[in-house]
Amino acid sequence: MRLYKKTISFFLIIVLFAGTFLLTVSAKKVRDSQAPTTPQNLTAVSVSQTSISLKWTASTDNKAVASYQIYKNSIYIASATGTTYTVSGLTAATSYSFYVKAKDTSGNLSSSSNVLTATTSPTAQTTTKIVSAYYTSWSAYNGYTPLDIPVSSLTNVDYAFAKIGDDLKIALGDSYIDPTNIAQLNQLKKTYPQLKTLISVGGWNDSGKFSDAALTDASRTVFADSVVAFVKQYGFNGVDIDWEYPVSGGLSTNIRRNADKTNFTLLLQKLREKLDAQGQLDNQKYLLTIAGGADTAYVGNTQLSLIANYVDYATIMTYDIHGIWDSYTDLNAPLYAPAEASPQYKWSADQSVKTWIAGGFPASKIVMGVPFYGYIYNGVTGGGTGLYKSYTGGKSISYDSVLSAYLDSSSYAKYFHPDALVPWMFNGSTFISYENENSVASKAKYIMQNNLAGASIWELSQNKGGQLLNALTSNMK
Repeated sequence: MRLYKKTISFFLIIVLFAGTFLLTVSAKKVRDSQAPTTPQNLTAVSVSQTSISLKWTASTDNKAVASYQIYKNSIYIASATGTTYTVSGLTAATSYSFYVKAKDTSGNLSSSSNVLTATTSPTAQTTTKIVSAYYTSWSAYNGYTPLDIPVSSLTNVDYAFAKIGDDLKIALGDSYIDPTNIAQLNQLKKTYPQLKTLISVGGWNDSGKFSDAALTDASRTVFADSVVAFVKQYGFNGVDIDWEYPVSGGLSTNIRRNADKTNFTLLLQKLREKLDAQGQLDNQKYLLTIAGGADTAYVGNTQLSLIANYVDYATIMTYDIHGIWDSYTDLNAPLYAPAEASPQYKWSADQSVKTWIAGGFPASKIVMGVPFYGYIYNGVTGGGTGLYKSYTGGKSISYDSVLSAYLDSSSYAKYFHPDALVPWMFNGSTFISYENENSVASKAKYIMQNNLAGASIWELSQNKGGQLLNALTSNMK
């Protein structure tokens, strides 16, 4: 009997011990050590003077993502449960770096997202005017890439140029460099989401097929559909039509018709229709702009009062008013016509603007062209100041070249026309017409005083130091 009781007692002890052991083991859970996936595609969706709004693609986890940790300049600043966060309390015109990590319910942290560098808007840029600039594809071959564009001083960038193919569809102008340039433009917009980029079609060299593209409703539809697809494919915010020129002018090889006058209007109407339809689907506004001639012939060969219904704005190319095609030396882009007698025609930016307005185009949609280049005339004879003199040859010259090679030269006398409000210089045989900070400031003030839409620069690489752009924007307030 004692043996039996001892056996029972020993058995119970073993059972109790085993049960306690099993309960202890079952109570111990296996710890989750798997980190969430890395957040992707960190971008800035909006930028102001004091804040930057961030957005990223969600992480995944074997359990659940609990939150995201936001880092500014490598320092943790906040957490968010969603995939957006606005960093506030920042300083204007200052660059910041950001990255994000995901954290799961077990406390595991993911790797860092891509590092985003974004710059807050500058306080100096308070103008509501359009400040647009052309960036040319070939600038990249000379080392001036889209990443060098002073984006914080601009509202829009026109990428020049696309062309029209034999199928009457838009096509890349330079299939080698364009994809890289366009990718860099889109990279800029991630940091400066307020920037608008437009693909400019045509220009002096590639306007030859516009007349055919505009000829019939079918050809206009083909072209407009291709533009919408192009804008979508490459991430542009719109299109700039630079037809040089409807009806007459431009390269001698261009196709031209008298019907271009009405067909140009119909082409813009079709583009507006197609862009607006796509904009409804994408919940965004696609811009339609044109670049037009500064002379009376252009106004006569177009229907400006009708075109104004379809375009967001038009750039008047108020440069090349005079150049090396003339018989005498003259001023590239006079703001006002000189009062003195001239051996050749006289014209000015002011007269161009007034002619467009008289033609029915509203001042509120006019963007004045501002050149960052001039012309150098060689073999000038006749002495004096060099203005309105015969010459033997010449070429265009960038403002950077004027700065580096001529402006500080004591052999050149410097002049500033009291009526035209533009400078020139002359050394007895070489005459240079150009812009400087004073002349650009005068054009900016004219834009403000006449309630124009803004300014458009041709073209950015001609003044990499930004002196002329600074003069422009600081006087458009």
